[in-house]
Amino acid sequence: MDNRNDGRPARAYAIAHLGEVRMGEEIVSYLRGIDATLAPFGGRFIVHGGAPTVLEGTWSGDLVMIEFPDRDSALAWYESEAYQRILPLRTRNASGPVIVMEGVGADHVATDILSS
Repeated sequence: MDNRNDGRPARAYAIAHLGEVRMGEEIVSYLRGIDATLAPFGGRFIVHGGAPTVLEGTWSGDLVMIEFPDRDSALAWYESEAYQRILPLRTRNASGPVIVMEGVGADHVATDILSS
């Protein structure tokens, strides 16, 4: 999909909203291994937990956002042998939805979605 107005593929984001994370040996191993799985696909962390400033509603858990050059790269990373090898280290110790979303171009305006 092309969500950028300049014709290039939109950047994509792997986003996880994780509930309670049980810190232990497996999560430490996962954290030590994930960066090497991202590099071949151009992935980089842009949000990795931290305390949010809640402006509306309530919030719990941790947010993780990883940026990729495009949707195909994000999906290829998730499905890669290297990531699948370490994924159980996280899923056994943290739960929550994980999605991939495309971003929008710098010149995107809110009303652009009305013509989709």
